Amino acid sequence: MDLDSAIRKVPDFPKPGVLFYDITSIFANPPAFRFVVDSMLEFYEDKSVDGVISIESRGFLLGSCFAYHKNVPLVLARKKGKLPCKTIEMSYDLEYGSATLEIHEEDLIPGKRWLIIDDLIATGGTLAAVAAMVESVGARVAGIFSIIGLPFLNYEEKIGRYNPKTLINYNSEEVCKAG
Repeated sequence: MDLDSAIRKVPDFPKPGVLFYDITSIFANPPAFRFVVDSMLEFYEDKSVDGVISIESRGFLLGSCFAYHKNVPLVLARKKGKLPCKTIEMSYDLEYGSATLEIHEEDLIPGKRWLIIDDLIATGGTLAAVAAMVESVGARVAGIFSIIGLPFLNYEEKIGRYNPKTLINYNSEEVCKAG
């Protein structure tokens, strides 16, 4: 599967100088979407995963597929103020700003192994924040999955110990050419 051709690249979004990798084009391409889901399931076929934490919003689509196929709970990591009950929250820096994520406290079960799923790994700040929430309740991170990785932003420094898996990586030269 040529996954690169299924990913829409949008220059100068959300701000000038940023090349946005829009994976919504994968969801509109059934063979590409199937490839992503099948690959994700294959990566964790023999791993102990008790549940999935999906990060808003494109991660929700991937996480729901995994949770359904593996018959495990799906927990949502949402932007601050979007969840109605008592939450655990963590703030973090993005490659172009900062944000806060929340998870319903009652959904994050201590002692369980959680797979964290998002669409793209840039600096690793978002995933590190979710991993910190998982560990703060005495649970463990079973792994991290994302469609796209931007290793030139050094995400391994923040989340390398969780063995992040990606399906395609872009380096800084490719970003400059695409921009």
